[in-house]
Amino acid sequence: MTLLPGSTIGMLGGGQLGRMFTVAARTLGYRVIILEPDFQSPAAQLADDHLIAAYDDEAALAAFGQRCDVITTEFENIPAQTLEFLAQFCPVRPSAHAVQMAQDRRVEKEFVRACGLLPVPFAAIHTTADILAAPASIQFPAILKTARMGYDGKGQMTVHSVAEAEAAFAQLGGVACVLEQRVELACEISVILARSVGGDVRCFPVAENEHRNGILHQSIVPARIDAALTQAAQAAATRLADKLDFVGVMAVEFFVTRQGELLVNEMAPRTHNSGHYTLDACVTSQFEQQVRMVCELPFGDTRLLSPVVMVNMLGDLWHDTHPDWLALLQSPNTKLHLYGKHEARPSRKMGHYCTLASELDEALVAADRIFQQLQ
Repeated sequence: MTLLPGSTIGMLGGGQLGRMFTVAARTLGYRVIILEPDFQSPAAQLADDHLIAAYDDEAALAAFGQRCDVITTEFENIPAQTLEFLAQFCPVRPSAHAVQMAQDRRVEKEFVRACGLLPVPFAAIHTTADILAAPASIQFPAILKTARMGYDGKGQMTVHSVAEAEAAFAQLGGVACVLEQRVELACEISVILARSVGGDVRCFPVAENEHRNGILHQSIVPARIDAALTQAAQAAATRLADKLDFVGVMAVEFFVTRQGELLVNEMAPRTHNSGHYTLDACVTSQFEQQVRMVCELPFGDTRLLSPVVMVNMLGDLWHDTHPDWLALLQSPNTKLHLYGKHEARPSRKMGHYCTLASELDEALVAADRIFQQLQ
């Protein structure tokens, strides 16, 4: 059933993704209720209401579910049981099944294989015996990653031998992990797509991503890849979404190897950092598209209106005070987005900016110049 403006959308999670979703939803005339344990959450600053509660607080969840016409999420680590519990009150999009598939790297990679796509070569690690057996399927150097949680480079360690992998496994607490082979990269790209209740899919333009210390630094759009690779990435992402029967907006990150292979790195069943460029450079943002999908509205146009470079701003830029905003705001083609976080910390995402230009190279030069001035 189509939910029109005036309806109430519930958002699980109150970070920056929830904040930007809230802006899009309220602009379209929807009410937004946030459920998030942090009383200082960025999304709650702009929502109609904020329920401060844990994600497993059934009394709070029941009160939340009874007030919402539909519920969505801003990150993938919401417990599946929470989503299943809330589904008795109203539609939950994406579903518990779709979100759960991205919560464990081992499960996710096997799912990618089952879809006929290529994950990064990996070995599932449960014990040190698995590490000893790993060289039969992967080569070193490799990256040991915790199977659950972990993002923006957290819960990851580069290792060059079995001995280093054993030491890293112990340092990570002996929890379930995956050991991923390092591959020679030509570039990293991502696809942001939207899938409707009826199963139709629309993709945004492919982004080319640069990471620093495991955290996305910038997204370059359009990606500097050929049309065949663009189509292959969008088709692969669509296949994953279809197999999940996904509803909403999701991201799929890919590695493009120097040999030309397209490898699925990971899925995110939500809006994504590498899709922030859509706020300023596309007809429809990824956040408005999420509103449209969960409320069963028609798709918004995903066309790119201008070449764009999106740059993340981490807490490292703040030092003892805020960055030199004038250095950024004097650029008429650059759009600033701050997330309303109360404390700047190293590696914490505090905001981003998008630099637009008629030519991609021009946008890249301008975005880099601004970043140098902010440091």
